[in-house]
Amino acid sequence: MSVPRFIALIPAAGVGERMGTSMPKQYAQLAGRPMLQHVMETFSSSSLISHTFVVVSANDAYISDLPELPRTTILKCGGAARQDSVTNGLLAIGSQTEDDDWILVHDAARPGLTHDLLDKLIAFVKDDAVGGLLALPMVDTIKRSDGHGRSEMTVERSALWSAQTPQMFRYAQLLQALQQAQQVTDEASAIEAMGHRPKLVEGSARNFKVTLPQDLLLAELIFKDQGMS
Repeated sequence: MSVPRFIALIPAAGVGERMGTSMPKQYAQLAGRPMLQHVMETFSSSSLISHTFVVVSANDAYISDLPELPRTTILKCGGAARQDSVTNGLLAIGSQTEDDDWILVHDAARPGLTHDLLDKLIAFVKDDAVGGLLALPMVDTIKRSDGHGRSEMTVERSALWSAQTPQMFRYAQLLQALQQAQQVTDEASAIEAMGHRPKLVEGSARNFKVTLPQDLLLAELIFKDQGMS
């Protein structure tokens, strides 16, 4: 029986409408390079990751401008939603992947991932029966809106976590979960729908998702402060 490998899958077919830019947000400049390039380089330079697959749309006009990286393959099979892109990517790599290989799905818009966080996730999850994900315990007081801009109640936060990525699950189980699930926004949701409970591994605030223009400015400050440019 072969030893399971750790394979990264980066869905990068989104258009990033909330960023208000003319290009998809994963190609926005961050510390002198496209944001997606930072993400790809983190995985490509990790000794634990066997291979990295990046899923882009069939008509992506920007990916060819990025430099080629070792052990990295571009898949032009992205879908309309994240779930579609990840599923299509998994199907595309099926002939190169064993059922028990670990797939680490990571957002193209989370450039703050570090080798330490990646190593931590793998160390905590590699022997788990289900899999897991980076996440952060909620620390702010959480309010539930009444739908009209007013606070209806305060939500108990002690059991609440904010999901991050990578999210790490076995190839065969993840593919099955995504094919069966309906409109999930992350891989853990699909696994949960099968009745499993993914492991929560504490991540870092720096591993936030760039969604709005001000998020990119914050990421720029973090990269400059830590000399990551």
